[in-house]
Amino acid sequence: MAKYIKDVLIERDEIARMCQRLGDQISHDYAGREVILIGVLKGAFVFLADLARHLTIPVKIDFMSVSSYGSGTRTTGIVRIVKDLDTDITNKHIIVVEDIVDTGLTLNHLRELLSTRNPASIALCTAFDKPDRRKVQIDVEYVGMKIPDEFIVGYGLDYDGNYRNLPDVSILGDDSQGGEK
Repeated sequence: MAKYIKDVLIERDEIARMCQRLGDQISHDYAGREVILIGVLKGAFVFLADLARHLTIPVKIDFMSVSSYGSGTRTTGIVRIVKDLDTDITNKHIIVVEDIVDTGLTLNHLRELLSTRNPASIALCTAFDKPDRRKVQIDVEYVGMKIPDEFIVGYGLDYDGNYRNLPDVSILGDDSQGGEK
């Protein structure tokens, strides 16, 4: 598996500091309130777990599974809900937690969908942001790190279901993708 890794982009200690910073910021912003973290599966599960451990406010956790990718490295632009929430979010403060924002299509769709369920507030949080790939304007309240337009894996991010378990964020080499990027 490691033979397909081109380079480590973000090491685990830097990721840990990012999670602490975001946890502190969210805890400050939501002091005295309970929030529901909505993790976007599958990629956000590692980040959500680390982020939740840094929160000092009451928190509940739920998950949604959406898909905008096939088995390739580029989004299809079509967002499908694969698993919906189990929790009623009416009059609740929710934070949608995503692994990465690139085109913005998925989070834009989720924000619109979840707003129809009448939450008290909606905020977006992402570990990694690729602003160079943006197709729609979207405001993300909590951004861990801005990254270059590279296909990354590790820390929950995958290529065709692989590499999620890597502790660092790495750039995937072209040879692992059949020569495509």
